Amino acid sequence: MKSRFLFVTIVLLCALVALNSSCNRGTQTADDKSKVHVGIVFDIGGKDDRSFNAAAWEGVKRAAKDLPIVLRDVEPGSPTNIEPAMRAFAERGYDLIIGVGFAQAPIMEVVAKDYPNINFAIVDGVSQLPNVASLVFKEHQGSYLVGMLAARTSKTGTLGFIGGMDIPLIHRFETGYEEGAKAVNPQIRVIQNFVGVNDSAWNNPGKGKELALSQIGRGADVIFTAAGNSGLGAFDAVEQAGRDEQGHARRFVIGVDSNQNGVKPGFVLTSMVKRVDNAVYNIAQDVVNHQFKGGFHVFGLETDGVGYSLDENNQTLIPPDVLKDVDAAKQKIIAGQIQVTDAMAK
Repeated sequence: MKSRFLFVTIVLLCALVALNSSCNRGTQTADDKSKVHVGIVFDIGGKDDRSFNAAAWEGVKRAAKDLPIVLRDVEPGSPTNIEPAMRAFAERGYDLIIGVGFAQAPIMEVVAKDYPNINFAIVDGVSQLPNVASLVFKEHQGSYLVGMLAARTSKTGTLGFIGGMDIPLIHRFETGYEEGAKAVNPQIRVIQNFVGVNDSAWNNPGKGKELALSQIGRGADVIFTAAGNSGLGAFDAVEQAGRDEQGHARRFVIGVDSNQNGVKPGFVLTSMVKRVDNAVYNIAQDVVNHQFKGGFHVFGLETDGVGYSLDENNQTLIPPDVLKDVDAAKQKIIAGQIQVTDAMAK
């Protein structure tokens, strides 16, 4: 298996060392054996998607700043480049290889079997291998809370949801969102659309905008997007809907994964944050401290692994009584008094 990828590994490795512009050049060298070597492979949305990948990127950058780490990253551009990228890191004996996105899980499974002495971590994916840490999140819990916020904000009684790929993971977001909204208003309507059925669904903001405009045309006044870079199109759509006579947004979007409140200030009701940054930071720290463990690492409301963002960009959009009700629901979810459906557990 290794020899099959030897040539492409060497070529990719040369590119990593010579051309990668995001590797903290000038402060670290690839051959510094006194430091832990961490390689991260993003999905095709790239680390500048201001969402899922961006959160992972912030986490590993913070780890490289705080810890004795040599950091390298790869933006594959195409799914076919993911496995060679992982193998390039493995061939150099990296201490930790991180894959971003559920689609990388089966690829990592193959590579990790070939390198049982190397530590791997997959964000949003699952593996049973002892040298792979599965970093997973209770997205349905955070989505329930933003669903409540959406329903309390809506004037039309119609909400929108835009997912990237039509897959169980994204249904987890949508189901939690709808349950939270209906806890506020049982009669509320949620329009749902998905960008596509393959990896390109995460990187098509034009399609995201088209879907958002269609939902707005059908009455949706708050749209939650869980679509990676494609979701940025929904931000453009609500901005295009404009402001009313008082200067308030006519339509709102809810961001995802990273805090996206500042992308279109005033038009972003909140963001359902997944602390992917903390998850990858923690796993890098575990490797530095020789405490790496494979298996499930689960992040939910009880660990602030998911939640909603409140800052100077949106604090005037959500009344204090609404925040109080949502925070009360959060505590009930943590205590088990509210059971949010996990669509992936069906």
